[in-house]
Amino acid sequence: MASAWQARDCSYQPFSCGYKLLLYRLVFFHVCYGPDIRPMRSLYLLMACLLAIFPVEAKVSKSHGYAQFGELKYPANFKHFDWTNPDAPKGGTVRLMASGTFDSLNPYTLKGSSPSATSNFLQYGVFELNEPLMVGTGIYDPSGDEPASSYGLIAKSVEYSEDRSWVVFNLREEARFHDGTPITAFDVAFSYRTLLRDGHPSYRTSLQDVERVDILNRHRIRFVFKRSGNPLQILRLGELPVLPQHYWKDRDFTATTYDPPLGSGPYRITSVAPGRRLVFERVKDWWGKDLAVNAGKYNFDRVEVDFYRDSNIAFEAFKSGLFDFYIDNQAKNWTSGYNFPALLNGEIKREEISHEIPTQTQALFMNTRREVFQDRRVREAMGMMFDFEWTNRTLFSNSYKRSRSYYPNSVFAALEKPKGQEWLLLSPYRKQLPSRMFLEPFELPQTNGNGIPRDTLRKALGLLKEAGWKPTGQGLFNARGEKLSFEIMLVNPNLERILQPYVSNLATIGIEVRLRTVDRAQYKQRLDQFDYDMILMTLQQSLSPGLEQWLYFHSSQVNVKGSKNYAGVAHPVVDAMLEKLLAAQTRAEQVSATKALDRVLLWQHYVIPNWYISQHRLAYRNRFEHLPTPPYTLGLRAWWLKPVETAK
Repeated sequence: MASAWQARDCSYQPFSCGYKLLLYRLVFFHVCYGPDIRPMRSLYLLMACLLAIFPVEAKVSKSHGYAQFGELKYPANFKHFDWTNPDAPKGGTVRLMASGTFDSLNPYTLKGSSPSATSNFLQYGVFELNEPLMVGTGIYDPSGDEPASSYGLIAKSVEYSEDRSWVVFNLREEARFHDGTPITAFDVAFSYRTLLRDGHPSYRTSLQDVERVDILNRHRIRFVFKRSGNPLQILRLGELPVLPQHYWKDRDFTATTYDPPLGSGPYRITSVAPGRRLVFERVKDWWGKDLAVNAGKYNFDRVEVDFYRDSNIAFEAFKSGLFDFYIDNQAKNWTSGYNFPALLNGEIKREEISHEIPTQTQALFMNTRREVFQDRRVREAMGMMFDFEWTNRTLFSNSYKRSRSYYPNSVFAALEKPKGQEWLLLSPYRKQLPSRMFLEPFELPQTNGNGIPRDTLRKALGLLKEAGWKPTGQGLFNARGEKLSFEIMLVNPNLERILQPYVSNLATIGIEVRLRTVDRAQYKQRLDQFDYDMILMTLQQSLSPGLEQWLYFHSSQVNVKGSKNYAGVAHPVVDAMLEKLLAAQTRAEQVSATKALDRVLLWQHYVIPNWYISQHRLAYRNRFEHLPTPPYTLGLRAWWLKPVETAK
């Protein structure tokens, strides 16, 4: 049972804010000038007592959704999102592929690899995740046409104070788990406690600003924050997956499992071939099927997913008709691999779909926990030896753009000299930053595509010499007689072909580099333990950068097992810019803080930026229909089979 305090509603306001503000002003006047107005002292003391009993309450907002900045696009009575078709027919089977494998169906812990962790799997909109309180941000069901807004899913509405010091989620009474058990505030509180205690370390970070949780009744729960003024925290809590307390109370939440955990979403897993295959079936009596946020989505009755460890084998399977969608991540294959009968006769369609999604950070990450990469000059020299122009021309048919930011294809990229609010944020830290950073934009070395120029080689060797690495006939050595050498750990063997030219470039200046490809289980284990020198890694970016940036770059994450601070970033100015980002109250402040963060990271040379595209590259069987693709998601969850197919 909830305590008397837990049942007290924060929205209770016996005095209006205007009257209480007047009382505060009178008390302030008394404190400052009381000795000169003794006849009024009793009145002021009375007012002070009233203030102690009835403190000023911030304005309370209640809504069907929540926008981090500004207004929601869709009103309370909206029927469906603009990019979905509420009249899309239901039915049929879709066959999908996923890269790699899985050894657990629990996506919330550090142990094991779940399907949702495999490449492109989340794009399909069918996975093993539990439904969250709200949708629109996070990975569950991202918005198609708004950058930082969410709408109620399990929660029918949200209430919050003007100063963002607390939030209340009002749950839908009709919300159910797949076994018919109602979803209640007790499940939400259990999810918070469980993920905080036993979940992946990222949950501990995202939930750390919650001071306490109050269950107000079975369908009403309040989160009180440690500090006010953090509009992002409400979005993060809205993304909280709601786990069934009655299911997990007698099970080990931290263990890997092939038994599909109890869910509450539009699909349930009905068949599992460990590591190789999953079958999902649509829940016909799903409680959420008539909600506006779900109208026109989840249209297939059955979804079959096969897992492929090799992308070349997967593509041949697609050509042979074994599955329906192929999201192509290989430029060479996209350019020259589609001259086969099914495409030529119209059985397969191929589309390049432009989007406005901030592209993921893809780069070679140098692990600064290792001594070899602790000197910024060494890291800068490593970047000089990467010849993107040659790689793009020779291996990618000039399909890619060079990443010049941690946030490609977005307004958050620091591409020019710092100015305005960004300059003001960085200016107090001039002594801790390179002076050039304030005078010129960050630039990556460029070539004509025919090899690295001699001048660039000389600059790289000069930086290495300054850092204590001297050339000899056998390579580069430091004062202790240690040779400059390291290993690049990979999990995809196809990357060896792409990175071998980089290894050769480094060899020309005396650096010995080894490419080592390991299996996924070993790769994850070594990744979690930071047992690597350099890796090729991607970081997912969003339309509204926030707490995930803390997980990627804050010094507190350097020694957290399983954290995503792959480079071991521990820089006081990075930490300061992350604080500014999380405290942003407007979109303009968010953009300025993220640009400042981007600039500091770039000038510290923690990574060697790779490349990106601003299009989805998608091939699919000519059995599907869809509305125009929205700017911020591929939206496969809103596609449907052509009527002739659903009738079969």
